[in-house]
Amino acid sequence: MRVLLSVVFGLFFLSVESWAQLVIEVVALPAFLPGSDAVFIAGEFNNWNPGDPAYKLKKTANGHYTITLPATLKQFEYKFTQGSWMTVEGNAKGGNRPNRFYDAATEPNPNHVRVVIAGWEQKPAYRFIITSIPANTPHDANIYITGNFNKWDPGDESLELQRQPDGTYQVTVSTDLERLEYKFTRGNWESIESWESGKARPNRVIFRHDNIDNKAIEVTIQNWEDLTGTFTFYSIYDLLLLFSAFQGLLLIITIPTIQNYNRSANNWLVILLGMASVMLLIRTVSTYRDVAQTYTRLLLVPDFIIFTYAPLFYIYIRKLLFNEGRLRSNWYLHFIPAAVQFFAYLPFFLMESKLFQLKIVNHDWDVQTLFYASGLLGLLFNAGYWLICRRTIQEYKARYQTSISYEQNLQYFNTVLIIQAVCLVLWLFTFILVSLEKFFGFDIAMIAERSVDIIWLAFSTITYFLGYFAIHQPEIFKLRSLQPVKLFNQPEPSPVLEPAPDEPLASTEVQPEERSLGEDLLPLKQQVELYMKRYKPYTNPSLTINEMANRLKLQPHVLSKVINEGFQKNFFDFINHYRVEELKKRMEDPRYKNYTLLSQAFDVGFNSKTSFNRAFKKITNQTPSEYFSATQADIEAV
Repeated sequence: MRVLLSVVFGLFFLSVESWAQLVIEVVALPAFLPGSDAVFIAGEFNNWNPGDPAYKLKKTANGHYTITLPATLKQFEYKFTQGSWMTVEGNAKGGNRPNRFYDAATEPNPNHVRVVIAGWEQKPAYRFIITSIPANTPHDANIYITGNFNKWDPGDESLELQRQPDGTYQVTVSTDLERLEYKFTRGNWESIESWESGKARPNRVIFRHDNIDNKAIEVTIQNWEDLTGTFTFYSIYDLLLLFSAFQGLLLIITIPTIQNYNRSANNWLVILLGMASVMLLIRTVSTYRDVAQTYTRLLLVPDFIIFTYAPLFYIYIRKLLFNEGRLRSNWYLHFIPAAVQFFAYLPFFLMESKLFQLKIVNHDWDVQTLFYASGLLGLLFNAGYWLICRRTIQEYKARYQTSISYEQNLQYFNTVLIIQAVCLVLWLFTFILVSLEKFFGFDIAMIAERSVDIIWLAFSTITYFLGYFAIHQPEIFKLRSLQPVKLFNQPEPSPVLEPAPDEPLASTEVQPEERSLGEDLLPLKQQVELYMKRYKPYTNPSLTINEMANRLKLQPHVLSKVINEGFQKNFFDFINHYRVEELKKRMEDPRYKNYTLLSQAFDVGFNSKTSFNRAFKKITNQTPSEYFSATQADIEAV
């Protein structure tokens, strides 16, 4: 009796257990896709994991595939796969089919569901072949492909590459995406592929086309970010940027100690150098794996140089060249674009770090739009300021020739403008490349990245040139600003050289109140000629029109009119003409035969060899050596 009761209760519980299970059976399915031989179920009950081993269907003796689910699942959506979303069931024609839906209340047999898989989605297949891996790759390493086709899962087992007898690694990816972005890993983001130097490389990109299906795509892995050697971690490129940044920081200390004039302008130069050096330093450091993963937002910081460098440089040259003491009341308008950029970037700085990393990796539309807009507007912004700065320097060149008699050293500005022009041309080239990639589907991401690197390298050379000039030509930091011409105030009295006892001052001297601009300039011209002949003011290498006007007791604008209209020259050429003529006389005078030509050039008022050669060639149409060689030959012939 007790045995009979045990059997009855056992049968009862077995029936209850059977009733409490949901069996899903695939009674028919098409041939498996290449590389697959298993069926999985994915749904809400396993977070839609397409290759979950716990939800792999078992093959029965009759060739069917079954899986048992808890009967507590009353309603859910599901689909069958071959282990990934690239091998998912479709309709009979290979197209997409909607999710299946189970409802225990409407199923004819809620405990046993029989289904037929009509087909598999026909997606283009990409066969990747790794022909070479780094020598330092661990011998037991598993290599995976990850990309936008598997939600950037770095260790997707269904996408593990299989080692072939010939030593290559192969995997097939099926997806109908128009643009594939991908990388290779060893199972996680810490062991992702990199450039040979160890720096992060951009995503690889493939665009879909008609004959891509199962075509071999051969790639080479250059290095792994986590296995980079010490000596290749810092490339020559990075060292150049770092040296430039550190030299800029040293110049911040050096420049204030070598300046004599226009301290306010050089203070702005110090700010400019500080900002550029810090951005170069952050740009270099933020591209490395450990820093990029821990402080991903640092990648955004160097972009702020786009809308700050040009206004700072413009303010610096205005203050240096034109002695603008106080900033203009609307100076802040120059930095409105920088403020707009800050607020545009702010949401990404406040974003959770992991989410921002995913946006960078996935090239999300909002991040890409931000970078694209900043690049385009920044190019136009900096090109406009380059033209303004160039015009400002040209204005200064034109004005100083009417006010001073010595040549200013503007070589530094010419060099900087050339470097900036190179950066702008490369910037435009990069923007064109990015546009071609976005609108025409070209894979030029690597070229664009290299172009950006070259822009930063070219930009860093400004600091190197500045360091050279600081050592060899420190006068660029002592440049005299142009003072405004005093038009209506009376000239302040200044010492006037007394004439020799036997050479009284000519009676043609004219007091300022005796002449106006509309009167005959001939007496004033005679007065200037007499003054130049008697006192030789041109021998003063730093002579200015204000100083000479004070000596003549004339208004500066009157003297300028006399020189321009009476002698058909500007002040700069007028003074240099007297210097050249004086030099010619001295070279013919036996008393000066033991002096060198250059020493005499300095003695007559030239302030540099370059300015002497340039002025002499302009006035005589010959170089000094050509002119005096011909003169010496004429003397010997006589």
